[in-house]
Amino acid sequence: MNRVFVTLPLPAAGLDLLRDRFEVVVMEAEGMPADKLKRHIAEADPIGIVGMVNVPITDEIMAAAPRLKVIANYAVGYNNVDLQAASRRGILVTNTPGVLTEATADLAFALLLGVARRLAEGDQFLRAGKFKGWKADLLLGSDVYGRTLGIIGFGRIGQAMARRGLGFSMSILYTDARRATPQVESELRAVYVPLDELLRKADFVTIHADLNDQTRHLIGERELRLMGPDHFLINAARGPIVDEKALVKALREGWIKGAGLDVYEHEPTIEPGLTDCINTVLLPHLGSATVRTRDAMAETAARNLIAAVDGQAPPNLVNPDVLAARR
Repeated sequence: MNRVFVTLPLPAAGLDLLRDRFEVVVMEAEGMPADKLKRHIAEADPIGIVGMVNVPITDEIMAAAPRLKVIANYAVGYNNVDLQAASRRGILVTNTPGVLTEATADLAFALLLGVARRLAEGDQFLRAGKFKGWKADLLLGSDVYGRTLGIIGFGRIGQAMARRGLGFSMSILYTDARRATPQVESELRAVYVPLDELLRKADFVTIHADLNDQTRHLIGERELRLMGPDHFLINAARGPIVDEKALVKALREGWIKGAGLDVYEHEPTIEPGLTDCINTVLLPHLGSATVRTRDAMAETAARNLIAAVDGQAPPNLVNPDVLAARR
């Protein structure tokens, strides 16, 4: 029976589908040295790999699996996969868009509210036994209702974030490599502006862009200084989009008012000094972490892999040129 290699435990919704068709090898590969992962994959000789964002699938790893047909990533992002190498080797790569849109937007807006209203500080204050009664100046936060929301990356999640902003009567600015259609702009009352203008005008800047060569360190010292001392940064996309050293400096020196982060530049390692900044809400990459969403992601990844093995076009193919070359 053909084998599928899964780089981290997967919810049963996906594993059960795979086990109906394949012998499945599940391995805790996060943090595993590349040579050890390569050895395990070579031993499994899989026809498919279910990848996770925190386990790199390099050209060398692919070379260890000569029968490999598909890498089904259990995420929207696929920067952990060497896409160029996969395409060169004729390996299909898929992801799981759509099913995690609302959960991730919920989490990003929760970060926005949490850092604006100082919820983490308030929770710690009370648990430490410091709450002695109501005071007019106790942990004063920032208004969200009626403010300006700036969205970097206006795809599914960025647009879902805009809908949440509209519920708070926020003005919506956005920037993206591709401008949205007039219909989408009208529906979401969203105004396209260049990045610099967005950074200057938005009270809350939220990142929902893909990680690529153009967006790596898109937000650095220059951009953080443009934001101003009353503005907040939210990142629930990919950590390396923000220069974390510059962010720590910005938070310490008051270039911006605060930040809400779910992702980190070198996760799980956190930039020294970041956890000391009280003007932050920091979460351990929980964007899609609801039971229903993670089940849907697992099922989507499994169906993508099965379709590829069966010679069909997977529903969420990210390198269609490979399929075109086969025909």
